[in-house]
Amino acid sequence: MQIKKFIGIDVSKKTLDITIVDSQGKQIYYERIANESKSIKICFMSFMKNLNLNYNESVFCMEYTGIYNLPLVKWLKKQSALIWMESGTQISKSQGLVRGKNDKVDSLRIALYAFSNRHNIKLWKAPREIIEKLSVLLSLRNRFIKAKKQLSVTIEEQKLYLDKNTIKTLKKLNADPVNELMKSIQKVEKEIMELIKTDERIFRIYKIATSVDGIGMITAVNLITTTNEFLSITEAKKYACYSGVAPFEHSSGSSVRGKTKVSHMANKKTKTLLHLAALSAIQVKGEIKEYYKRKVEQGKNKMSVLNAVRNKIIQRVFACVKQDRFFEKNYQFNLVKP
Repeated sequence: MQIKKFIGIDVSKKTLDITIVDSQGKQIYYERIANESKSIKICFMSFMKNLNLNYNESVFCMEYTGIYNLPLVKWLKKQSALIWMESGTQISKSQGLVRGKNDKVDSLRIALYAFSNRHNIKLWKAPREIIEKLSVLLSLRNRFIKAKKQLSVTIEEQKLYLDKNTIKTLKKLNADPVNELMKSIQKVEKEIMELIKTDERIFRIYKIATSVDGIGMITAVNLITTTNEFLSITEAKKYACYSGVAPFEHSSGSSVRGKTKVSHMANKKTKTLLHLAALSAIQVKGEIKEYYKRKVEQGKNKMSVLNAVRNKIIQRVFACVKQDRFFEKNYQFNLVKP
């Protein structure tokens, strides 16, 4: 792949800052435009023509910012452009010690990141419409869950300071909105399930994922959306790293001997769901429950063992999806006899 231009785009809610560097790492263009479809079309048609650029020889690098990316990505997909979605943390860490920050500077840093890493370009695979819809529904459910938690936790905290009659009144007034939120959560979950059933591939992956002990509906859907239906992330180890459950060694020479531990750079929501899946799995009769019990009895830290369980769950899901089979307890590979 011969890339001649590296286009860094800093995406915000209202604007896009666009910087282009050439094959020598020299800045040749900068512009700020509104983050809406009409402006994107006019701007991109203009600079692509004026600078004599080709979509097949240019890479468009940006940080993933959720829905703020949508107008830009929609336009780039129509042009069959080469899109590189990168973690903001990855870009900032690669820059070393930097001073100052604004959108214009950030777009240049993104362009230079793409140029510096041009031999390791990671092209983004656009998710299908159903994956985007499932992601939006999951986000809506998360907001409802958060709102319900805020209402419920507040009253529990107030018990320490208010009298019983006041607390009773607050609970009564709080009951209706909490119940409505519960109904809304259930409606969203029903919508998610109905949407899954409309797509043969997604429904198959869903059934395979939920066949693994500990994996419920929401965790399965989260796995499907965060892996782009297991097309963008295809390896269990990479997903373990992405979700913050992969242990990393912390040592150097003879003086630094830290504990092996997980990284804080992770998808925290996914990590939480996998933790809940692990807690569920160790309650089910079978290998994982016995493994957890055995390790704890050996004196292992419970959280470390739970993290190992999370990794086992990830490995099982990815293996089953890859082999297109349901998980079977005591499953054994059929070995070919010599």
